[in-house]
Amino acid sequence: MGAPEILTPLYPHNVRIQMPIDLTNAQTIARVLTEALPYIRRFSGKTLVVKYGGNAMKDDSMIASFARDIVLMKHVGMHPIVVHGGGPQIGAHLEKLGKTSRFVDGMRVTDDETMDVVEMMLGGLVNKAIVSAINQQGGQAVGLSGKDGGLIRARKLVVAGGEDLGQVGEVDAIDPRVVKHLEAGGFIPVIAPIGVGAQGEAFNINADLVAGKLASVLQAEKLILLTNIPGVMDKGGNVLTGLTVSQVQGLIADGTIYGGMLPKIQCALDAVASGVRSAVIMDGRTDHSVLLELFTNEGIGTLIRG
Repeated sequence: MGAPEILTPLYPHNVRIQMPIDLTNAQTIARVLTEALPYIRRFSGKTLVVKYGGNAMKDDSMIASFARDIVLMKHVGMHPIVVHGGGPQIGAHLEKLGKTSRFVDGMRVTDDETMDVVEMMLGGLVNKAIVSAINQQGGQAVGLSGKDGGLIRARKLVVAGGEDLGQVGEVDAIDPRVVKHLEAGGFIPVIAPIGVGAQGEAFNINADLVAGKLASVLQAEKLILLTNIPGVMDKGGNVLTGLTVSQVQGLIADGTIYGGMLPKIQCALDAVASGVRSAVIMDGRTDHSVLLELFTNEGIGTLIRG
């Protein structure tokens, strides 16, 4: 194989002109592809659930980078499923309406008016922006909320202390049939974490929780939680990875893992305990973070195995 060839109408009979090539760059690309090959083989045909957080979609370039990663996964035989958040987007819209967000244990108190905004932003604007970005990159994405096809049955979340969080819910059951039909048809499901209650009422559910439960029900190969931090860090600020469940539990016990990281860690632990082969928590703001995790020997973020 030589340098790339360009056909040009400026010369008769489509004369082929050989253009100069940056050999060093080409060899780097070849090494990357060679390194990626065993991982492509390993994950081909497997379901991977990717939780895409609102902090990782701050601008169009970040969304486009994420979309390219998802489309590449699909084209090499994987079955990615995207579950997305949108907390910053919801908060910004509520501010425009003159409504102040209030949180209890990291969960947004969701009254009727706030729930309307949640449905509009998550099920509408944010969901469709991700679907559009994936489709622009050559994928075939379909947007869903938990209401579609009875995907996410929810119940009201009751917190310790008895404070009423309004229409904040937790997953009661997941019916994955609509997702499986989309996968079989070559589509990429993009899911907003809105559940439906027994009386048809809508519930705002934490996207990490939905992603973890969906990965468990589907027995996914991997759960990927994209967030706005590099991963689980030790007390010196170093990212920890290759952790077992017992090691994570030890880090919780000694206070290394605390606060806002606890719900994500618990989501990862629950998924691994229920049969998901591995879970990873990583910074979704890093360009092509999903590909770096899946297709390189080093990976990025914090990997947790059973």
